[in-house]
Parts: sequence; C-alpha cells; structure tokens
Amino acid sequence: MGALRDPRRLRTEVLAGLVVALALIPEAISFSIIAGVDPRVGLFASFTMAVSIAFLGGRPAMITAATGAIALVIAPVVREHGMDYFIATVILAGIIQVLFGVLGVAKMMRFIPRSVMVGFVNALAILIFLAQLPYLTDVPWIVYPMVAVGIAIMVYLPKLTKAVPAPLVAIVVLTTITVAFALNVPDVSDQGDLPDSLPSLFIPNVPLNLETLQIIAPYAIAMALVGLMESLMTAKLVDDVTDTYSNKTREAWGQGAANVITGFFGGMGGCAMVGQTMINVKASGARTRISTFLAGLFLLIMVVSLGEAVGKIPMAALVAVMIIVAVSTFDWHSVQRNTLRRMPKSETLVMLSTVAVTVATHNLAYGVVTGVIVAALMFVRRVAHLTEVVDVAHPDENTRVYAVRGELLWASSNDLVYQFDYAGDPQNVIIDMSDSHIWDASTVATLDAITTKYAAKGKTATIIGLNEASAERHGRLAGHLAGAH
Repeated sequence: MGALRDPRRLRTEVLAGLVVALALIPEAISFSIIAGVDPRVGLFASFTMAVSIAFLGGRPAMITAATGAIALVIAPVVREHGMDYFIATVILAGIIQVLFGVLGVAKMMRFIPRSVMVGFVNALAILIFLAQLPYLTDVPWIVYPMVAVGIAIMVYLPKLTKAVPAPLVAIVVLTTITVAFALNVPDVSDQGDLPDSLPSLFIPNVPLNLETLQIIAPYAIAMALVGLMESLMTAKLVDDVTDTYSNKTREAWGQGAANVITGFFGGMGGCAMVGQTMINVKASGARTRISTFLAGLFLLIMVVSLGEAVGKIPMAALVAVMIIVAVSTFDWHSVQRNTLRRMPKSETLVMLSTVAVTVATHNLAYGVVTGVIVAALMFVRRVAHLTEVVDVAHPDENTRVYAVRGELLWASSNDLVYQFDYAGDPQNVIIDMSDSHIWDASTVATLDAITTKYAAKGKTATIIGLNEASAERHGRLAGHLAGAH
C-alpha cells in the first residue's frame, strides 16, 4: 500500500484514526443506551465493525461502527426477547446483507436522484448538530467557552498548518485545560462504564427453529436494509468528497460480513457512520483503509488500557468537533437564493421532503425512501404532461391520421382514450406512434380500448409506426388484457 511507503500520508492516516477513535467512544456508548444494552456491546461493535470493514469494504477511509439508526431498529428485540435473540438478529441481518450484496442490490444506488443525495447530506448535518444539543443543555457555563475555543482551533489552525489534524489538537488542548484547572464539566466517563477486557466469542443461545426465525427475521431484514442504505449513501458521499470511485457491491457484502463477525463477538452491529467518516475524510484528510483499521484498533486500546485517561476527555471537545463536521457537511450552496431560483421546484421539493422526513424521524433511511418516492411522482407528473395526440393528415375523405407523441405509461396513457373523436372521425383511422414509446401493459390496454371504441362505431383503427420494443410489447399483450374491451 502506497501510504505505508509515504511517511507524510501514513502520519495523516494514523492521526485521523486517532481522532475518529476518540469521537467514536461517546457515540458508541450513547447508541448502546438507545439499544438497551451494556456500553461494552456498542464499543466492541465499533471495534469489530471498523477493523472488519477496513479489510472487507469497498470504500477506503469510510468509518463503520455502531450507529443510532441500527440501535433504534433492533432495540425492541433485546427488550422483549433478551440478549441472545438480539445477537442472533445482528448475525441474521449480516447474512441478509451478504445475500443482497451478491444479488447486486448495490446497483440500485443509481436510481437515487441527486436531489435526494443533497437532502440526505443536509439532513445528516442537521441531525449531527441536533445530537450535540443535549451536551449543551443544563451544563456548567464554562462548557460554552470551551466549545467556542474548540471551534476556533479547528477553524483557524488549518490556516497556519495542516501537519496535525485540527480536531485532535482541539481535543488535546481542551482535555489539558480541563485536567490542569480541575474543571467540573461533563466528560466521556459520564456517558457510561468503559470495558476492562477484550471482546470474546459469543454464540447466541437460541433454538434453531422456525419460531426463532419468525421473531428475529422482521428486525433483521429492517436492520439489513437500513444499514445498507446508510452505508451505500455514505460511500457515494465519500466518492464525491474524494473524487474517487468505490465498489458498492463489495461494500454491501462487506458490511454484511462485518455484522456477522461483530455478532459472534457479542456486538450490536452497525453500518457506515457519516459524521465520523466526514471527520476522517474531510476534517483529517484520510484516504486509505489504514485510518479505518486504526480507528477501530485505537478505540479498543483506549477503552481497555487507557480507560481512565480517555474518560477525562471533556464532552465539550467532542461537541466542538461534531459541530464543525455538521457545518462542513451541510451543502450550503443548495439553499442559496440563486440556486433555489434556478432549480426546478420539483427538485427543491424532493430535497426538502428528504430533509423533513429524516429530521422528523431521525432515520436517514426513511428520508431517502421518501425522497425517492417524491422524485418518482414528480417524474411521472412531468411525463404525463408531455404526451399529446395531434390530427396530422386527411389523405382522403374516409381517412384521418393521428400522431401520438411522448412516453406512454400508466400515468400518461390513461387519458389517451379521451383524445379521439370516435363519433366524428371517418371510416378509417390511422394512429401513427412513430414519436412515442409503449412502456407498460396499461398503455396496451388503453390502445385496445381505443380500437374497441372505433369498432363499436363500425370503424377501423390501425396502429402504425411502433418501434421494435413497443411492437413486441403490444403484439404480446394486445387483446389479452382484462378490462381492455
């Protein structure tokens, strides 16, 4: 690997991994609490996920660990059925993700419009910022200037030097101030107990029968879908930030394999973390798998061997880091007046719907699905208005030629039947479809209805000009669709 032979690049990767590891600790503990499990479960999951995906994933420098979205999806399992079923759910979800990856589900990413991606990024930035508010509420007043100092360091230090990641400097400076002046402020140790031993093999004690599958399968499928969606969206985001390409199929099955490994070590599973990934890629400048691997390794070393020292890191330092990440992640260009003025209203609606649903539900997957649905409806609405029927010729007194223009699918072809003059047309009607395309059975049924209406009037309607694909679909379905006559 080129980074191993380049001291400057290697230093960047190592320091980036260290910064991410520090930021992962309170997040993993918080997500463990959301899931209703011991903090060790989230911390060990973050370690095993990061280390596994560093080797298996398709997107270098992306950070995968325990996440809030996954915690929310599978929390009911541990609450209602216990820890063994919880871990079995994680393992099954990983297996499902591997199958999805092998089946090429990652290729579906190309159906996600740019406006949904913009909404995803903006919603993520908002969620990252909102997640910091609890650490800024009902705290000693000194916390606020500490956060301000941390933000100032990260804004101005890169203008002087980029030799050391600014987030790491902010964390070290604020921790030193806290310890030196014995400041009584919230720190990492307040978030929960840190483990004092290494993770060990965990085999869930559940009966291997249909009843167990019925219990865990719905949660496992939901976890697999949410995890894949967030991971693949994050991978695409990193592609854009780094101007490089990643293997989405490998990332899909790699996420699944990492979840299976994590489950067998008693972890809660996870997926890509956009906030920590942006710390790694954007704030710290990492570009290789080394930073991902070291983030997991440093996390384990710090919480097991240096737990007491890590526990003294003030939450103000990590809040400052995450605020900078939120501000840098948000696509400010997308909300500028000139951009909104030029952008079609439908595109803006898609972006805003993605943001609104994501922020309201705190679930990126729900927001993305909503955005895709709204984008599809907007597209169908546009297509429906692009179809027309034009009276183009009268070769003789017994013949009239109509031209049908546009893309014909259920949304645009349903009104087609009302655009012909069945009573007033002559004996022979020719429907020229050279400038149109048949996309579905609904259109064929509509054409059947048109020819049937002319036949009922004792007239003949002839369809001509179909392209090869349309002719094949029409020839296969015409006259065989119930309700067409």
